[in-house]
Amino acid sequence: MTTTRDLSRWAWLSIAAALLTIGLKSAAYLVTGSVGLLSDALESSVNLVAAVLALIALRVASRPADANHPFGHGKVEYLSAGAEGVMIVVAAGVIIVSAVDRLVHPEPLESLGIGLVITLVAAGVNLVVGLMIVRAGRRHRSWTLVADGKHLLTDVWTSVGVVVGVGLVLVTGWDPLDSVVALAVAVNIVWVGWRLVREAGRGLMDHALPPADEAAVREVLAAVGRQDPAIAFHELRTREAGRERFVSVHVLVPGAWTVARSHDLAEDVEQSIHRALPGTVVHTHVEPREDPRAYETVSTEPEVGGAEPGPTAER
Repeated sequence: MTTTRDLSRWAWLSIAAALLTIGLKSAAYLVTGSVGLLSDALESSVNLVAAVLALIALRVASRPADANHPFGHGKVEYLSAGAEGVMIVVAAGVIIVSAVDRLVHPEPLESLGIGLVITLVAAGVNLVVGLMIVRAGRRHRSWTLVADGKHLLTDVWTSVGVVVGVGLVLVTGWDPLDSVVALAVAVNIVWVGWRLVREAGRGLMDHALPPADEAAVREVLAAVGRQDPAIAFHELRTREAGRERFVSVHVLVPGAWTVARSHDLAEDVEQSIHRALPGTVVHTHVEPREDPRAYETVSTEPEVGGAEPGPTAER
């Protein structure tokens, strides 16, 4: 059984950043009356809800496997990411309604300079925290943290866009630019939400490991086959659930081998995969190469290592 580290402290950092930026951006909106700055504050509110969901997901994902969840709780990270994506789209809808209303009923903006400074400070907070969380997510292979950090970084670019829009209003005096920028921000938010939902769906469907990880597994199996041509592998299957990786493979050995010898080989294969991909859950199934039943459930994946299947003399 693998131990999943509790990464909830990073979610607490995200919550703190969201609360701080909501306060700053709300102050900027109250000072200026800019619907663009209001849209930016609303997106930060979504960040807060998303960070709370991430906290819950990370706490659940850190629980060890049990009788009811023998493969662990890693998939809960995809559920939180999917919910976050839906909330992002809802926030975009609120922004669009506010922006259209302001276009129909324009109002002059005030104290834009102060509002822009406050927004830039909030963007700086999101930039620093977002980079920290993304790095932590990649280091610990947590999809929830990576998604949450990228969401914060997207918020940075949203803030920059709003600042540009409000700055243009300040320079040109054409107030509708504020609402136009808010609509552009909403479109960007919808795109971010859609990508999160799509990636969460892929994870829930037991997507295979990334090509680089699967190539590392195949190289381990090929190396074993090169050392002993009597050994081969098939039915290699991989998947990932949150930060957990799973590998399953059938090990084909000469039928004359003893149980102990076959078991030792399987253990060596599992340990080699563990060294290539630390923390991976590996399942091996030993079969005699001469038995036709060993090939009844063979997938379309090619055999890895060893000679062609068939009778093998005892060595």
